[in-house]
Amino acid sequence: MTSSLIRTLQRASASLIRTSRPLSPHAATTRVGARTYAAEPKPEPATKSPFDSNIIRILRNEIEYQEEYAPPHQPETKFNSFTVEELRGEQVVTIKGKFGECEDIKIEATMFDGCEHVPACGDDSSGVNLRLHLSLIVDIAKGEEGDSELEFVCSAWPDCLNVEKVYMLRRSRMAARPYVGPDFRDLKAKVQETFYEYLDVRGVNNELAIFLHEYMMNKDRIELLRWMDSLKSFMER
Repeated sequence: MTSSLIRTLQRASASLIRTSRPLSPHAATTRVGARTYAAEPKPEPATKSPFDSNIIRILRNEIEYQEEYAPPHQPETKFNSFTVEELRGEQVVTIKGKFGECEDIKIEATMFDGCEHVPACGDDSSGVNLRLHLSLIVDIAKGEEGDSELEFVCSAWPDCLNVEKVYMLRRSRMAARPYVGPDFRDLKAKVQETFYEYLDVRGVNNELAIFLHEYMMNKDRIELLRWMDSLKSFMER
């Protein structure tokens, strides 16, 4: 009974092997792939919130308005005998020049850092105007090593240059708390006049103050447009 049952099962198994068809490699791969690696859905593009979209729109409109209403021009790189060195995004401009054979002049000028209110002229005499101010540090170095320097701290107004302080600097032998001299306006008028003449022959004068105000007005527009464009680019990410 048992041996008959075993022979029956063996015949059925052999018949099944002869009649069955193997899966093709492509079909096998397809089935395994379908079973194991389901297609991942593509991520939907991020949408901006109404708040972000509104900021981007306002910035874009303001940039277009500024470029049309008051477009900046290419910054000057020379003024008289001086070379103007401007760095993108910096609030300070460096101006360099020479006087004679042994004097090096270096001027650092800030962007507008203050103002004063002055009475308005003309038809609107009841109002006030702003008179913008920027600061200058003028270093005049003598000698091959440039160890000794005469330094002037100045205020540049739209039409004039005022000296505020005069320092005598020795870079390699600076005292911890050096005596820096009196307020320039406390000096006798003749001494003040002599120093103004000293600066004037070196090109540090009212003409330089006028140039710097025009230069900084243009730089202010350039930096404003760069700033707004950077904000817009950030919001668009």
